[in-house]
Amino acid sequence: VNDNPSQYKITLSGTLKSPKLNFDPPFLIMMPVPLDVETEADINIVPQDYLRHSHIYIEVPQIELEDGDRICPFSVQFPEGQDIVVSSDGKNNQLICHISFRSSKPVSVLWNMCFIDEEEN
Repeated sequence: VNDNPSQYKITLSGTLKSPKLNFDPPFLIMMPVPLDVETEADINIVPQDYLRHSHIYIEVPQIELEDGDRICPFSVQFPEGQDIVVSSDGKNNQLICHISFRSSKPVSVLWNMCFIDEEEN
């Protein structure tokens, strides 16, 4: 460098990892129950490659019945919170998601649960 006209070229390379969520179990089958009886289950959410604090949301759908009524038989809770926290060693904490179902009318549904973060990933 020091007044030397030589050119220096620096090449940088890297890998960008997108944050993602893994689920244990990967799918959930709720047991059939009589009307107005609750069935429930827990799933573990395992975040990967989140580099900063994030908040997870879930979209809970309304279901349209044969008679045209709309109900929301699913309830979702996060007993230990919905925040993904990055520890000092760079790992993300696991989250527990408690899902329950109760309906006063007969219903059978196949539902994809959509988990999103505050950046809508």
